[in-house]
Amino acid sequence: MSNRGCAVALILLAFTLGSTAPAAAQSEFEPSRLADGKPDLQGVWDFRTLTPLQRPEDRADQALLTPEEAAEIEAAAVQRAIEADRPSEIRTEPLPVGGNVGGYNNFWFDRGAGVVDDRRTSLIVDPPDGRVPEAQPGVKQQETTNDDTSEPDRPVRFRVGGIGTHGPEDRGLAERCLLGFNTGPPIVPGGYNQNMQLFQTADHVVILNEMVHDARIVPLDGRDPLPEDMRQWMGSSRGHWEGDTLVVETTNFTGLTSSFSPSVVSAIGTGRTLHLTERFRRVAEDTLLYEFTINDPTSFTRPFTAAIPMKRGTAPLFEYACHEGNYGMLNLLSGARAQEREASEQ
Repeated sequence: MSNRGCAVALILLAFTLGSTAPAAAQSEFEPSRLADGKPDLQGVWDFRTLTPLQRPEDRADQALLTPEEAAEIEAAAVQRAIEADRPSEIRTEPLPVGGNVGGYNNFWFDRGAGVVDDRRTSLIVDPPDGRVPEAQPGVKQQETTNDDTSEPDRPVRFRVGGIGTHGPEDRGLAERCLLGFNTGPPIVPGGYNQNMQLFQTADHVVILNEMVHDARIVPLDGRDPLPEDMRQWMGSSRGHWEGDTLVVETTNFTGLTSSFSPSVVSAIGTGRTLHLTERFRRVAEDTLLYEFTINDPTSFTRPFTAAIPMKRGTAPLFEYACHEGNYGMLNLLSGARAQEREASEQ
């Protein structure tokens, strides 16, 4: 697990310039280079942040936070974490009794301690309103919760977290330890385990995500993508360099994933028609700027782009043991079978 994002010591930790920074400021940084002359992008990179993916509706016309607003958001996040960790007898707001308290307590969450340095109000930088564009008419959209016992359409449902059904095939991909909910691709901050490690050679890069230890091996040798009929959970990725920027193009996603998941419990469209472009560029010694563009004209009315400045991690990635000790899934399925036996005996 990554360190908890609520540490007060990290509240003033700033993320380096995002994509809206002046080009001159970005060009001043000269990254270290490997033997082939390409920038060294390797390392563990932390992508947690308090900046939301989409601009909040109450800031519709506000592209940037003021310094005071940014400080207020960061202080409020620390206070929420402190309050959530208080013993029940001294909490200002009591925990719910007899209700759903969630899958984890606050110890396990890692929401970040600061907004991005340029104080953008959203990670989305295009379109200008900072919002995910409208979906095309008739495109399947899904919002799920653990209490949802409906039978949503299978293609988008499989991209998100668990739903209230009782067979292993009907649980979400993340709950079944098949895909991490923040690893994508594209990588979208959320929850915990918000770290990525990048390995690099002259002809390949490997993108290893902490969540569910998903790894993408990306060839840089100009080979063709996989044939159209060969589909994979994380698609078929091919990379190339544009100057000092690593560009990764990904297609061939399976139809059982969505075109995009704005959050853990939402999904839009089908991955079968998604063309994803990711860009990785060192903009400071401790900062890797990650940008992604979703281009899926069958799901969205226009492409959109987000920019996430990732900070260099200070610790190695540890193994993410997802199914080991997964008593929750065992008990869920065992309880469902017991209910079925009771019903059949009545």
